[in-house]
Amino acid sequence: MKLLKVKTVRFADMVEKAGAPEVYTLWQKPAQDRQLQSAIKNHRVMTIQCTESGTEFGEVGFKERKGARYLVFPKSLKRFEGKRVVGIKWEMLNSP
Repeated sequence: MKLLKVKTVRFADMVEKAGAPEVYTLWQKPAQDRQLQSAIKNHRVMTIQCTESGTEFGEVGFKERKGARYLVFPKSLKRFEGKRVVGIKWEMLNSP
């Protein structure tokens, strides 16, 4: 049985290349949120999910899931698409 190897990227590397993100709170349905739709179209959104063991990982793009958190970066994350984001450091976020 062959295991698939998932490519990963460290959160700190993403912040270094795409800038410090901000937490994005959904106040309305995603399809009606023009600001969110713009960020999705420009590849600036990351979805963070918790595993059953309590660890967190991120995925580039908007994945609407229960309990997910969303970060919006100042620059495009296109170069990180398809990779699992690990080592999320909440202290690296841009505080409003």
